[in-house]
Amino acid sequence: MKATAFRSVITTGATILIGLCIAQAQSSPSSAAGPETSAKPLFLEKNEGELRTRRPRTDKTAVVIPQFMLKVSPKNNGSQHLVLGTEEIGPGAAIPKHRHLDQDEILLIQSGTAHVWLGDQERDVHAGGLVFIPTHTWISLKNTGTEPIGLTFIFSAPGFEDMMRCNSVAAGETPTPITPEQRMQCAHEGHAEYEDLQEKAKAR
Repeated sequence: MKATAFRSVITTGATILIGLCIAQAQSSPSSAAGPETSAKPLFLEKNEGELRTRRPRTDKTAVVIPQFMLKVSPKNNGSQHLVLGTEEIGPGAAIPKHRHLDQDEILLIQSGTAHVWLGDQERDVHAGGLVFIPTHTWISLKNTGTEPIGLTFIFSAPGFEDMMRCNSVAAGETPTPITPEQRMQCAHEGHAEYEDLQEKAKAR
């Protein structure tokens, strides 16, 4: 009698324990499946990515960096947290003074020498160096060396690549001219401000 009662208690306890384990598993399926992500893992060589050509400007200001390549972004591989691309800056060419309103940025100088204006600081940065640009910090850069600067840019969140696409066309397509007003709209789409565009807007 006692053995039967003991077995009944054990069976009841095991049934309750199994039920609790099943309920726990059903209440947290994500813990077993792992975090969900829509980003696609990538291997890319130097010349692989979305190559784009910048559009000529109707105000006749020069486009000194004609092409760039986007490699990681929501449209390229589904990344929702980072944007990465590359470009080459020839001797004497410059990135105009601008700032990003929603993203931090890192510039990696792969080759060449850049003179960089960052907020209220300026200095030369050489191959292997980097520049960290916090949100709302003015940045400009000029190639002061004799060889092209190989530049990698990384953003902490998507957005600026929309402006870059707006200002350009896919490589192989004929680039259409872009007006200062269109450039201003592109900058707005990319959450950025350019000093020269602001000055032109004030002058009108």
